[in-house]
Amino acid sequence: MVIIGKAVAVFTHSSIFHRNGFGDLFSSFNFRFQYLYSSTAAPAPTHFLVKYLVDSLGFSNEEAASTSSRVTSRKNLKNPDLVINFLKQTGFDNTQMKTMVSRVPKLLFRDVSKTLKPKFQCLMDLGLSGSDLVDVIAKDSQIVDRGLDTHLRPTIDLLRRILGSNENVVKALRRFPWLLSFRAHHIIESNMLLLKNYGVPDERIKKLMLRNPSYFAQNPERIKSLLHRMENDFRVPRDSSSFLYGCQVLNSLNKSKLEKKFGIFRSFGWSDDDILKMFRKLPFCVGLSEVRIHKALNLFMKELGIGTAYLVSHPAILVFSMEKRVVPRMQVLEILDEKKVERRKLDLYYALSLNETRFIDYFVQPYKDQMPDLYEQLKKIVAP
Repeated sequence: MVIIGKAVAVFTHSSIFHRNGFGDLFSSFNFRFQYLYSSTAAPAPTHFLVKYLVDSLGFSNEEAASTSSRVTSRKNLKNPDLVINFLKQTGFDNTQMKTMVSRVPKLLFRDVSKTLKPKFQCLMDLGLSGSDLVDVIAKDSQIVDRGLDTHLRPTIDLLRRILGSNENVVKALRRFPWLLSFRAHHIIESNMLLLKNYGVPDERIKKLMLRNPSYFAQNPERIKSLLHRMENDFRVPRDSSSFLYGCQVLNSLNKSKLEKKFGIFRSFGWSDDDILKMFRKLPFCVGLSEVRIHKALNLFMKELGIGTAYLVSHPAILVFSMEKRVVPRMQVLEILDEKKVERRKLDLYYALSLNETRFIDYFVQPYKDQMPDLYEQLKKIVAP
């Protein structure tokens, strides 16, 4: 093979190395040129693209050079203004367009009529329009780089089967645009079927997809492991409302972190059975940070003298905000008791579970007329 510039001369006869003389060589063999591009060759439109990014989209020279270096397309950059004008007409502002092109520079090479418009129309047919359409694509520009029939439509069909309606699909995409660009949508389907085969109701699967779709984007073998641990190690029944919540908590923690959190509970006298009972009631207690768990246990058990059995039975107490709910309400109740005024005698869990309006009605409002100073003090504590 003889290389001449970018041209490659290819000799196709098997006996090339056994012939002598150029006369025989050219007369006996078919001599032809094939024009091939080296993988290290710079993209043809590099200079023009850099200039365009700087002049039209406000890129710095460094940003433009970096972005253009990632273009491997050999298509000519005929008229990028057609793409930019289409995006502007759709509702994208300059900042969004710059971000999109920076992430997916091939966008400028796309044919508006054949490629971009059909994809945008597909999303509009789903129910995404106006600012919603712009926001979803601006947050994940890879969407426009996915095939219409090979990816976008099959993915939308899958999401519709899981979520039940176009409205729910739109709701999910507003929060998690990456669902449309995620390449391995077959993994989502495999995990959905896995949960169904485990007996998880469709409604709970739908809620999980709307709340935490990244759960479905994991290796199915990991999901199998989480389901097995929930049922066998933590003894949470499949039909329990806590089953999927528990899987999400375990998914967010490695075994080392989980053991550290269990260790905090043990340091306050909890047995492993106590911890598991609490987990089965409200798995999110274990999902709290180590600092927050320690702070809650210290307040309730050491300062207030509440026993383990009560907290195991009412684990939501541990989840309430210490600063915004627990401490202010405990201060109000303490002040009322110090003043020796009559007040409702409510169970601690019930007092902490009341919404703010109801709590004020029970423990603040009654003192507005008879003890205005106390009322003002309590009001500042509960509703600063």
